[in-house]
Amino acid sequence: MISSTVFNEIPASLRVPGWYIEFDNRLAGNAVFMGKLLVMGQKLAGGSQEPGSLVRVTSKEEADELFGRGSMLAEMMRAIKDVDLYTETWAIALDDAALAVKAEGSIDVTDGPTNTRPLALYIAGRRVWVEMTGGDEPQAVAEAIVDAVNTDDRVPVTAAIDGVTPSKVLLTSRWGGETGNDIDLRDSVKGEQRPAGLVATYTQPTGGAVNPEMDPVIAAMGSEWWNWVCLPYTDTVSLEAIEGELSDRYGPMRQIGGRAFAAYRGTHSEVATLGNGRNSPHLTVMGTNLAPSPTWLWAATNAIVAAKSLGIDPARPLQRLTMPGLIPPAEDLRWNDAERNLLLFDGIATYTVASDGSVQIERQITTYQENASGVADDSYLDINTPETLERIRFEQISLFAQKYPRHKLAADVDREFYDPSQPIMTPKVARTELLNLYRLTLMGAYGWTRDYAGYAESLRANIDPSDPSRLNVMDSPMLIGQYRVHAQQTQFRR
Repeated sequence: MISSTVFNEIPASLRVPGWYIEFDNRLAGNAVFMGKLLVMGQKLAGGSQEPGSLVRVTSKEEADELFGRGSMLAEMMRAIKDVDLYTETWAIALDDAALAVKAEGSIDVTDGPTNTRPLALYIAGRRVWVEMTGGDEPQAVAEAIVDAVNTDDRVPVTAAIDGVTPSKVLLTSRWGGETGNDIDLRDSVKGEQRPAGLVATYTQPTGGAVNPEMDPVIAAMGSEWWNWVCLPYTDTVSLEAIEGELSDRYGPMRQIGGRAFAAYRGTHSEVATLGNGRNSPHLTVMGTNLAPSPTWLWAATNAIVAAKSLGIDPARPLQRLTMPGLIPPAEDLRWNDAERNLLLFDGIATYTVASDGSVQIERQITTYQENASGVADDSYLDINTPETLERIRFEQISLFAQKYPRHKLAADVDREFYDPSQPIMTPKVARTELLNLYRLTLMGAYGWTRDYAGYAESLRANIDPSDPSRLNVMDSPMLIGQYRVHAQQTQFRR
């Protein structure tokens, strides 16, 4: 028997004759996951976007207009759009901090070229061609460098002749903060031939200080679910702020967690120190070594490459995925297997360099290394773990919210007394739904979990003894692993 109480829109008190048919789409729809990437970074004064506000960015040209061409944030968005145009990407533009200091470096030319050939000058990984003629004096070369740098509106520095030494070029970051210290200066990175006889000394930028505060960023994030966050800052204050916010979002009262991607430039020891000072399952830091490409572009490229893959399958490892456009350190500076293995125990994600010079993700780990008791813990070692758990929760919530949005709750023993058409949830129904989801979807369709028998045996559901409107469920999914290490012993025979 179907009771009139099961209808959502047709009233039980209806007396007007007619044929009334309502539609209920609860059993027809499927929740589709659509992840979003949030990028933060500094804008220039010429950018039209209001600082501290969210904006969805769909093209490189739009980013230039919003944040100022050549700004940190515009270049991050350019790197992202070069990789993927389909992942929904939003940005929060930031002004320099009130007390920000800009990093400064220099190029000191002591001998001019003896032949006519352009110099391939690299600034933060961006190549600037400097025209020069054989026989040019050092001062003329310096002036040529200034002209070439200031003509390129995507270079992260401005150039000027030193007031004391006319053959010396002063380079100043276009924005303030610590990130300016990651601007790399060198030439002929990709094997370009240098002008013969040219002697130039590069002084790497230093002195950049005071990054923008994270409070406006966290406020702008609001209650939206940001699955991935690109963070260009690695100072302690910024990292603590984003770690705290992402931890809160991951919890059961918000359920909108995400992972932050950052990059840190330094020696092996410096990178290891940074990693060992952090302990978050929601932060991944790629150690860049002394690479020409700047940290903000490493973070942006890593974030979009990871987001593109994780959005498709959160359980599939990211190893071997190429991060386009990044220039790795010189070959003699690259970390070997043993050094990278040490970093993977220091909470630092690692990369490798292919034979063609392309940079590839090796292992995307989080900075989580120990539990609340200070004991070593690898439960959140790989980024795939929180990513997969987040997606399992999304599937479970979507299932119950869609099929059982306004149901009553009764004990299993009472279900036989109710009409089958009644919208009533019981512990047995909940358990059956979770088992079917696990077997058919999480394992069968998606390949995110394993050990169905163990899951079925451990799954528990009951009405709370103190609250008849609350259903308590305890489940223990076993996440699928990733094929990362192949260990084999070959015992040959004669």
